[in-house]
Amino acid sequence: MKPVQVTVEVPQEREAVFDFLAVMANHELFTNHMLIEWSYSGPPTGIGSRAQVKTRFGGPTDTIDIEVISAERPRTIVERNVGANGRRTGTGTYTLERLAGGGTRIAFEYAWQQAPLSERCLVPLARAYLRRGNTRAMHRLAEILNVRLGT
Repeated sequence: MKPVQVTVEVPQEREAVFDFLAVMANHELFTNHMLIEWSYSGPPTGIGSRAQVKTRFGGPTDTIDIEVISAERPRTIVERNVGANGRRTGTGTYTLERLAGGGTRIAFEYAWQQAPLSERCLVPLARAYLRRGNTRAMHRLAEILNVRLGT
């Protein structure tokens, strides 16, 4: 399945953005419109940092386990996501690029590694939902960074 990528540009420096995103609990602040009931385990930052969340859809919810599997300061953070009772796996990757005039371009890409047949049939809907939800999350992240870190 084709990945979904969204981006946003913020005036904050890349290192500060990375440090904010490295804290797993901070992700709840900008994704709680689609992921709810967050619980955390492992270290608060870096590889091995984990969260368990529930999805917020119109129908039944799903529990998703998120774990940071790779991080390269100040450039990338990669999370592995497991849901559908282990039948869906994917990665969420944050890539931070320094902008020429200052600030940072934040790209987030969700890529499926596997999904149950029932979900593969609904790929166009799932991609549209994720693009819309992740775009909103990136705009919320930009607002939070402005409040927390200033411009």
